Amino acid sequence: MDIQEKQAHLSALKAKFDSYSPITSESWACIQEAVRFQLVKKGEVLLRASQISRRLFFICKGALRAFCTDVAGNSYNKNLFLENDFAGSTVSAILKTPSTFTLECLEDSVLISIDYSSYRNLIFSRGDLKDFYIAYLERNWVIEKEQREVSIVQENATLRYLRFLQQHPDADRRIALQHIASHLGITPTQLSRIRKNIKK
Repeated sequence: MDIQEKQAHLSALKAKFDSYSPITSESWACIQEAVRFQLVKKGEVLLRASQISRRLFFICKGALRAFCTDVAGNSYNKNLFLENDFAGSTVSAILKTPSTFTLECLEDSVLISIDYSSYRNLIFSRGDLKDFYIAYLERNWVIEKEQREVSIVQENATLRYLRFLQQHPDADRRIALQHIASHLGITPTQLSRIRKNIKK
């Protein structure tokens, strides 16, 4: 990866921070010192269930899934992450307890990896980063989480699929339908039926 490409990815990360709450150039310089680039292959596992999470990932390019596995060996997608998303087990990192899910790459991906301990120290030492963190938690752990929970209860599967495509227009060409179906809380057969009906 050349310098120009790295700078473009870092600019995307900076824009992500600013989209929640603007940060100063001094804070951005501190963030840049705490990050490193990571190139990962499709199928590579970044975090296994039972491991303690120590890093947060920003997806520059690619796709990840967070999934849980039951005692019978069946896996269920907790979430899908694409470009400009943060991914990782925040609960595991904060509590220093084993992650309840596995984080796996669905495509060859370019990630910016942030040491969570350094990241947390920066947040609590700089006011602008603390403002970002509060805004991030409110939007992702309160507003969007509640909207997703209500959607699963009140919206039919077709609406949930269309909403997913609105957020990630090319996801159905990049991610296996079984993973999308699991993310939406439906079976692959149901998703195939929905896709056929939409095309009519």
